[in-house]
Amino acid sequence: MRIVMSGASGMIGSAVSKLLESRGDEVIRLVRRPARTTGERFWDPAAGLLDKAVLDGADAVINLSGAGIGDRPWTKSRIRELYDSRLQPTRTLAAAMEEMDNPPGTFISQSASGFYGASRNEVLRESAPAGSGVLGPLCVEWEAAARTAPEAVRVVTPRTGVILSTSGGALGPLLPLLKLGLGGPFGDGRQYWPWITLADEAAALAFLVTADVEGAVNVCAPGIADVNTIVAKLAEAFHRPAVFRVPRPALKLLLGGLADELVMANQAMDPGRLAGAGFHWQHPSLSQAMSWLKAETIS
Repeated sequence: MRIVMSGASGMIGSAVSKLLESRGDEVIRLVRRPARTTGERFWDPAAGLLDKAVLDGADAVINLSGAGIGDRPWTKSRIRELYDSRLQPTRTLAAAMEEMDNPPGTFISQSASGFYGASRNEVLRESAPAGSGVLGPLCVEWEAAARTAPEAVRVVTPRTGVILSTSGGALGPLLPLLKLGLGGPFGDGRQYWPWITLADEAAALAFLVTADVEGAVNVCAPGIADVNTIVAKLAEAFHRPAVFRVPRPALKLLLGGLADELVMANQAMDPGRLAGAGFHWQHPSLSQAMSWLKAETIS
């Protein structure tokens, strides 16, 4: 298959493109600088510029563009950047497909567990309403932008949860502290994180390219776990204590709005649609995830 991808250089994009190429697919990477290889194509999503010829012959488009949610404090300008860095690329890709006589058959456009808002006490299936705050409305607009693709295109908006990886994601700042024996749960640790390993995230997105499913799909592991359990398993895997709990007031002081909508978010997501479509996890349990993380750290 020929797959055009935006955000291919990020943590998720790198893993997905490597997996796709390992199974024999051709990946065309969209870049915002002059193309340097035959596998790259220039585009300027901020200006809405993408030559529709780039999509000719493509079987699918995977859109992973977006500034890091937790990289910087949520100032007004940063929130605007979070919106623009997602909506502009998504609209540009959808508009290019709209101009084509034979657009790609599938458009995988990333969304996030933030769709559900910060604190939900029920099990979250794709039919649950959107939450409030910054991320809920952002994800609503993000998914709506993807759905402006032509009717002939199967649009999938994966709502990705907390990614467990040694190369970044939610564990980026936590793993080094745990290895020093300084890590611990955030707040009371009773909030549920919809976790998934990076390997399973990449496999899920690659699976959705050909799966018989469309619309919103929760992408997380089937094993629901709260932060206390996740941190305890991490500490056990790396043979370190995890007793230095970070209280909510300290998180609020340090992170502002990020605290409630990211590290303190309570989101018990159910990946029933993904499982129903036939996806099989490599790491469905936390124990398997921790074994994988430990092996990745050693390698």
